[in-house]
Amino acid sequence: MAGELTAEQGQVLARLARQTIAQKLGVDSKTPVTGGTLEGVGLDLKQPTFVTLKIAGRLRGCIGSLQAIESIVDGIRHNAVNAAFHDPRFPRLTRKELDRAEIEVSVLSTPEELKYSDYHDLLSRLRPGIDGIIISYGRYNSATFLPQVWDELPQKEEFLSQLCLKAGLDPYAWKKGDLEVQTYQVQYFDEG
Repeated sequence: MAGELTAEQGQVLARLARQTIAQKLGVDSKTPVTGGTLEGVGLDLKQPTFVTLKIAGRLRGCIGSLQAIESIVDGIRHNAVNAAFHDPRFPRLTRKELDRAEIEVSVLSTPEELKYSDYHDLLSRLRPGIDGIIISYGRYNSATFLPQVWDELPQKEEFLSQLCLKAGLDPYAWKKGDLEVQTYQVQYFDEG
């Protein structure tokens, strides 16, 4: 992945996500992030980003962009707010939950088409724990799982079935061979 970030930069981005959410809740952040700490090679590059919130190890919000439409810093700020307050699967994050929330940020490579001949070939080309997967069918059905989801769904067949369900498709749509599939890699960081 071009533009690799350092662990320190990643931790700063995770703290920025927390600070952004805290500000929206009207709470002073315990770890303020200043302009100086956000300066660095690569943080002004346009790359896709995601922000994931968990409480007690369970998903509490995850929103991001698969396209490089804004800088990494702006994407983290924007997606932090959306993950905390606009993920339709969850109620808005509360002040009480913020202290317990684990925040992870992901910086994605540009997705690339994965060509495959049939579902056996598709399964053989998947790289668990390395690739994030985007599936699309038509104009309205698409979904993605970050590579971190392989930790929860390590079997390729189950991973694809759950991704199809997330996209609003039959869980075995991946076996029919007419899905568009893209892959990407991520660097992900927590607050350290």
